[in-house]
Amino acid sequence: MPPSEKTTTTIETCDAVIVGAGFAGLYMLHRLRGLGLSARVYEQGGDVGGTWYWNRYPGARCDVESMQYSYSFSEELQQEWEWSERYAPQPEILKYANHVADRFDLRRDIQLNTRVAAARFDDAENRWSVTTADGKQVSATYFILATGCLSNARIPDLPGLSDFKGKTYHTGHWPHKPVDFTGLRVGVIGTGSSAIQSIPVIAEQAKHLFVFQRTPNFSIPARNAPLTPELTREWKSDYAARRQYARAESRNGILTVIPQKGALEDNDIARRQEYEAGWTRGGISFMAAYNNLLVDKPANDTAADFVRTKIAEIVTDPEVAKLLQPHNHPIGSKRICVDTNYYQTFNRPNVTLVDIRNAPIDTVLPNGLRTGSKDYELDAIVFGTGFDAMTGSVAKIDITGQNEITLNEKWAEGPRTYLGLMSAGFPNMFVITGPGSPSVLSNMIVSIEQHVDWISDCLAHMRARDADRIEATKDAEDKWVIHVNEVAHGTLYPQANSWYMGANIPGKPQIFMPYIGGVAVYRRICDDVAAKGYEGFALSATRQATSVAAE
Repeated sequence: MPPSEKTTTTIETCDAVIVGAGFAGLYMLHRLRGLGLSARVYEQGGDVGGTWYWNRYPGARCDVESMQYSYSFSEELQQEWEWSERYAPQPEILKYANHVADRFDLRRDIQLNTRVAAARFDDAENRWSVTTADGKQVSATYFILATGCLSNARIPDLPGLSDFKGKTYHTGHWPHKPVDFTGLRVGVIGTGSSAIQSIPVIAEQAKHLFVFQRTPNFSIPARNAPLTPELTREWKSDYAARRQYARAESRNGILTVIPQKGALEDNDIARRQEYEAGWTRGGISFMAAYNNLLVDKPANDTAADFVRTKIAEIVTDPEVAKLLQPHNHPIGSKRICVDTNYYQTFNRPNVTLVDIRNAPIDTVLPNGLRTGSKDYELDAIVFGTGFDAMTGSVAKIDITGQNEITLNEKWAEGPRTYLGLMSAGFPNMFVITGPGSPSVLSNMIVSIEQHVDWISDCLAHMRARDADRIEATKDAEDKWVIHVNEVAHGTLYPQANSWYMGANIPGKPQIFMPYIGGVAVYRRICDDVAAKGYEGFALSATRQATSVAAE
């Protein structure tokens, strides 16, 4: 073959590779374009939307109010978009994500149905070589993980599962066509947030629904309702101030009245009135009744007792009510659930609650499953068993940094980051809302925008100084990990065996992963780090210090 006819492998190059086209990936792409940087987004799903592309289970909706669970970076966007309900359902949130992708012309840089399999940092070249599952390679200066905190669905390893003749589903990986449970005997395994949302809807269809519960969770009624034009206008007339408050003043990126006293400062009557008001109002703001519910166990007990009393009032069978009342963790130390008629569903004649703490699932049978000495005949099984949270989606990618150390090796005893943004030994690799940041303890879009803005400002700072390399120092990372743990252990959160701790994944290190210091406090820390010339980060210019955009 003549030299001119020889085939060569072309490796695409760009300034940045972004993994994931959810809300984080979409906004990151938008900001990088604004800097004049070239970027490529790889998305495993068949469309944009991230969490809201995959989580299509019955009753799926956000637990943050629609007017707050939305982007604030574009005044035009937030003024033109109309939400229909207080808590938007999944199809509407997915429609919003698609609207954003189209409105800002983002799709041309997004490659769908593409899983990133590996990424390797070349120290000499100061570039990341990213490989997709189909073997394609792309070279980039920056590698940005927008993989999401709750996107790696987990199905437990149950004996006999492969022999089950019926259909199986996971709430986090739901079919894209409607699933009809009419006339079927359905088993739901798990009682976390997705199960609590889906159980009432499935119960309305199924011939009989068996709920297999190991650990009951606290849930507050959502009180969902259509958004009135008046309320929408009120929000939009004052959006800028409300957004700023959520970013700079709130603890979790959600507008709530900040309580000025602790639970034990009120007498029993006043305290019950406060909790009744929160229960009637609905939503996760119930935990904002007092300022010490997550740091003082006796105070927390008063809120937990109130909810347990409510469960007993709603559920007519005393034994079932008792099983549904959580006693093994402080209220709020697991992400508090928000529901529509969850507890009422257990009053239906076609719903059976099965306690699998005292009689665990022994095996899945071809036509059902066995717990202890009892068999349950099932036509379908729904796994509401959650995710390998915070780190699971990152761990699925074979990421190799300096000195041939993989990220999975480094994080074997638990994730280690500086500010939840970078991990020492992995230059030019950013994580959006990673472990060590407020992340899942907050309104995710508020935290996403803060991280994306910080990363974008950092890259602009570097370009202005001809720097093309940034890495977290080990000393800064070590100090941050200590701080994250110290703050966590000043609260009640570590008392729960939650996915915040990785407790739902066998063999996963038990470490509290998000930063609980608060959204506003965290933002000030990040801003202060940047103001001090990116303290705790090493910035440098390499011999490859030319970028596509700078030319």
